[in-house]
This record gives sequence, structure tokens and C-alpha cells, in this order.
Amino acid sequence: MAGEIPDLEALERTGTGKGAARQARRENLVPGIVFGGDKEPLPINLPYNDLIKRLKAGRFKSTLFNLKVEGHEDVRVICRDVQRDIVKDLPTHVDFMRLRRTSKINLFIPVEFVGEEECPGLKAGGVMTVVRPEVELIVTAGDIPEKLVADVSKLAIGDTLHISDIEIPAGAKKTIDRDFVVANIAAPSALASQDDEEETPEETEVMEQHAETVEGEPEQTDD
Repeated sequence: MAGEIPDLEALERTGTGKGAARQARRENLVPGIVFGGDKEPLPINLPYNDLIKRLKAGRFKSTLFNLKVEGHEDVRVICRDVQRDIVKDLPTHVDFMRLRRTSKINLFIPVEFVGEEECPGLKAGGVMTVVRPEVELIVTAGDIPEKLVADVSKLAIGDTLHISDIEIPAGAKKTIDRDFVVANIAAPSALASQDDEEETPEETEVMEQHAETVEGEPEQTDD
């Protein structure tokens, strides 16, 4: 079942065109539009500070939002474009698309790691490195998985957990075809350093060869 979808609050924009957009920006708002879903496009304004905060958090274009606009039913939307000022690189307009429950979208799903207490590698002092705390999947808007569960209870030092080791929910699909790494168990740094030292070959002293170091009689000269 889908996890909690973040709310995105907006105001209906009564005017359209460049004049209304400029007025919105003067009021510390960012104009936008909501389209799709067999309904008329809905002009909106987004609070500037809230939008900036969400953009800085990342994944804005791959996050499903529950759009709340006073006087309208809540609707699930995903961002399709963020237009920016070419000089200041600040958002000037945002496009959102309405989604049906059957719509397919790309979303980053968090990975939850379980079995750490039983993991042989961690018990032996190993360190787990999480390569992908989130995995991008193609999912159905009406059935978004809350998380992926990765079991590390049988991993030893040197073992690697791939995406093929994690069960992908029915109806979801990876966006990357290859079997990529999600996490691995590495030896502790002190042990790794010790192993490196043990594997380092002994240095052999090399003496520069002179006449005095060559066995046998010195070469006779014609003096």
C-alpha cells in the first residue's frame, strides 16, 4: 500500500498572462499550472519559500504530491517542469500533471534494511555501506509501495547486496535493467589496513653492480 503522500498547498490564480504572473511574483508567489486528467487546466500560485525548500530537498520532479487548492478536490500530481530565471536560477513557473490511479510514474522508493543484528559480517566487526538508500521504480499512482525491504541477515564481510536480492512489489518495475549494488559489507578500516600490510611484498635491497661487487678476478688491463 502507498505510504504517506506529502501535501502541496497552493492558491487558485484568478488572473492569467504575464501581468498576473508578475503580480504573483511581487507577492512572493510562484505561478504554476495543473493540467491533464480530462479536466480544464487550473492556474495556481505556490508560496515561494515552501517551493524553494522542496526544490532544495531534491527529487521534486519524481515526488508524488497531494495538491490542495481551496475550493477544489484534492488531486495527486507530479511535477513535469520547473522554469527558472536564466540569470538568478530561481523558479518562475511550475507545471504539474494530474494523475489517475492507473497512471505509471517514476518514483524513488526508500530501502529499509533488516536483519542487521543477525548479520555475520557486522557481528565480525564489518561495516555496512549503503550505496542506494532509495531505488527508482516505475509504479502505479494508485498503488505506490511505502518501502523496499532488504534482508542483510546472511551477509558476511566482503558480501554485496544487489537489487536482485530485494523483492520488488507486484506492479512495480526497475528503471535500470542491470543488477546494481544496493549495499555491501566491508572489513573495518583497521583490519583492511592490516591485510594490506600483510600482502605487501618484502622489499629486496638492490645493490648497484660495480667491479668490486662481481665475483671472480678483476679484469686485467693492458697497462
